[in-house]
Amino acid sequence: MSMAGEENRAEVRKRSETGTLLDARGLTKRFGDILANDLVDLAINKGEIHALLGENGAGKSTLVKMFYGSLEPDAGAINWQGERVTITSPAVARSLGIGMVFQHFSLFEALTVVENIALALEGAGDMKALAQRIEDVSTEYGLPLDPNAVVADLPVGIRQRIEIVRCLLQEPRLIIMDEPTSVLTPQEADKLFLTLQRLASEGCAVLYISHRLEEVQRICHHATILRHGKVVRECDPSKETPASLARMMVGTEVMGVSLGAHQASGGAVRLGISNLSAKPGTPFATELRSINLGVRAGEVIAIAGVAGNGQGELFDAISGEMPVGRDMIRLDDEACGHRGVNWRRRKNAAFVPEERLGHGAVPGMKLSENIVLTRHGTGDGLASGGFVSTAKAGEMEQRIKAKYDVRMSHDDPEARSLSGGNLQKFVVGRELDRKPGVLVVNQPTWGVDAGAAALIRQALIDLARSGSAVLVISQDLDEIFEIADRIAVISRGYLSEPEDARKMTRERIGLLMAGGAETTAGAA
Repeated sequence: MSMAGEENRAEVRKRSETGTLLDARGLTKRFGDILANDLVDLAINKGEIHALLGENGAGKSTLVKMFYGSLEPDAGAINWQGERVTITSPAVARSLGIGMVFQHFSLFEALTVVENIALALEGAGDMKALAQRIEDVSTEYGLPLDPNAVVADLPVGIRQRIEIVRCLLQEPRLIIMDEPTSVLTPQEADKLFLTLQRLASEGCAVLYISHRLEEVQRICHHATILRHGKVVRECDPSKETPASLARMMVGTEVMGVSLGAHQASGGAVRLGISNLSAKPGTPFATELRSINLGVRAGEVIAIAGVAGNGQGELFDAISGEMPVGRDMIRLDDEACGHRGVNWRRRKNAAFVPEERLGHGAVPGMKLSENIVLTRHGTGDGLASGGFVSTAKAGEMEQRIKAKYDVRMSHDDPEARSLSGGNLQKFVVGRELDRKPGVLVVNQPTWGVDAGAAALIRQALIDLARSGSAVLVISQDLDEIFEIADRIAVISRGYLSEPEDARKMTRERIGLLMAGGAETTAGAA
């Protein structure tokens, strides 16, 4: 065992001697030939906010699933308050006092807040009494909720509150949080941090998973870093920098992103959106309201906003998945609002949807076959005379794998066998590989680690600087400020007028997210 490994184990033993809530020793989990967790030691103390960090595929999700009872370890032990336990299911975890707030919500939109929470609570009892408990607890922790509100009518930030309050009502001693700020405005994130700090002051522990290293540095007392399934470091995040934390995660220096020459104006409009309005296609969709935008050659425009404010509907209209008025969308000054996605691809446009598995890639198809699905008609030599060149598709798969560091157990696997972050790298890389004239990407680095995020962001900037028009829809404000020339905000289906990224502030974006976009919407 390495000297660093011995030091980390000694640190875990030292920290677990006093005030320990959960103490994991030698946890190991294998999936076939892949060793997801390798002799992991981790001690979480009462009253601490403990960060769990690592790049994609490092083993974070596997580890917390064992703590929450979704997976059972192949070897090792979990001690809870000094006693060895076997956590065979989430119900067992909850009975011990372990709660989890997942990144992707598990709420029924047609039900009310109190009905959703009642479904998750054993012996919920009288609904009126439960509604009062929800109101009391949510107000006490600064996360006020209306128990009778229908979830479909609520913004995503409030839905996050439901998940947290539902967990708090179970009176947990340890809360596991997976990317909790990914759907929050800066103001909502600040409120969440206050709540977590209060919980810690009351003795509750929080295991906090995030790729946003600035917030880890800001609120976490301790951090455990995983790499390739092993614990490689333990540290105090407040004494580190985001750069040093990223370096621990990936094992090397993470290259920064170079924005290059700022492009505020000058190039021809390659993607034009004029008076785009569209009625919601489902009861829970968002209506688009008179959206105007021009994305010029050489620039990156980023659209910020809390999820559920029309981002998906806007993407569908631009990509051709949702037909709109003929003149509402123009590619290189050719009207195409009524055209489908394949026509737009032939016009040298490329699209990366938010949902990578199912929308960006077919789960049961190989990566090379997924390449064919989006590039068969784009002049890449993949299809001719009704025949598909599997050799050409295989060459593309290998090229994308190498350039974007897509990690897989064997060549050309099915899409569903990849981790979320690696599938994201593949889906984005597949479209960047085309060098399209117009690229529209929704959440380009969702769930990818710092090194991969930097690679993708630099590729988007480089594509724009080569003369393409790049439109990025993102909930990550760090990402937006890192890559954008101009920034707009979408709120309740309205799009604000894009503003120079160098003059935009987080506070202004937060205000626009809260509804200010409606008053600033106009021609770009």
